Amino acid sequence: MENRLEQIERLRERARVTYEEAKQAYEAANGDLLEALIILEKQGKVQPPEGDGFYSSERPGLAQEQEQAKADDESFSSKLERFWQFLADLINKGNNTYLEVSRKDSTILKAPLTIMVIVTLWAPWLILFLLIFGLFLKFHYRISENPQNGG
Repeated sequence: MENRLEQIERLRERARVTYEEAKQAYEAANGDLLEALIILEKQGKVQPPEGDGFYSSERPGLAQEQEQAKADDESFSSKLERFWQFLADLINKGNNTYLEVSRKDSTILKAPLTIMVIVTLWAPWLILFLLIFGLFLKFHYRISENPQNGG
């Protein structure tokens, strides 16, 4: 009997209802406190938990949707991070790789490949003309890595 009274008291404190309401719900649930709380919620005497808790009848799969959205955000941010890292590595590699233009054992131009790509994008016809014109003047073109930076 003492155990029953303690459980009704716990239910009453938890649900913030009267002793009579707690006793009726406890007896209807055959001594199961969780079932008694559910009965009181269905009667509208107890508010559902806010924040992390939710009714499964309100929005089924809400927790799964939130976890999936979080996973998608993490996935997008990690993909973005990898993309920026790829661009940084590519630019670094371009800065350590040179286009050398030489004629008769003398170097006329030695420029980083990154700069040459930018100039080619800015003025492609000019660069194409200079390359072809240079071939007629027996210029040699060579792409090499900077040995000091380890390429």
